[in-house]
Amino acid sequence: MDKLLLWVFLLTSLTETLTQTDLRGKVFVFPRESSTNHVNIIKELDNPLQSFTLCLRAYSDITRGYSLFSYNAKNRENELLLYKGKPGEYSLYIGNSKAAFKVNEEFPAPVHICTSWESSSGIAELWVNGKPLVKKGLRQGYSVDAHPKIVLGQEQDSYGGGFDKSQSFVGEIGDVYMWDSVLSPEDILLTYQGSAFNPNVLDWQALNYEMKGYVIIKPLVWL
Repeated sequence: MDKLLLWVFLLTSLTETLTQTDLRGKVFVFPRESSTNHVNIIKELDNPLQSFTLCLRAYSDITRGYSLFSYNAKNRENELLLYKGKPGEYSLYIGNSKAAFKVNEEFPAPVHICTSWESSSGIAELWVNGKPLVKKGLRQGYSVDAHPKIVLGQEQDSYGGGFDKSQSFVGEIGDVYMWDSVLSPEDILLTYQGSAFNPNVLDWQALNYEMKGYVIIKPLVWL
């Protein structure tokens, strides 16, 4: 009987921390600065990415730099990183190379961000609240490696770890979607309006994730 109760406890604990669910209308809340609080997004990718589009919503009132989305591969730091250095400045890293984007934005205010990249041209794009910023060139001919560790709330300096408190995210993140193609401007606008469709890499409506430390799921109230 004791062994049965132990298995039930372990199964319950695992279900609470590692689950796949529809998170529409919800956000991950990262309530305070730390070097530990984060969310692991569990996604097995067997093939490198030749292109992608990543979209998410975020709300934060901190002015220092922080990671919005960190994707590392084995022995490849900043394989795909979306980083906000300060209000009005975003950076996309591919293969540890950086493209910086400038935008006039209210602060603090909720933001919807989409970023895309394709290997063939090296063109990187960033859209903020449905509006495109100036295109940049980044890592033409490169492939984003497979078998990633994907983290929200922290910036990885190693494969799945190496977190720095000074780069941690404090605020709310939701509506994380990712495709293995570059979406059209019309589709990005639809995603901004809340109509994300057929996301074949990451789907907020069926997300496999693991919360670590002080991270809470709450309703999205700032749209």
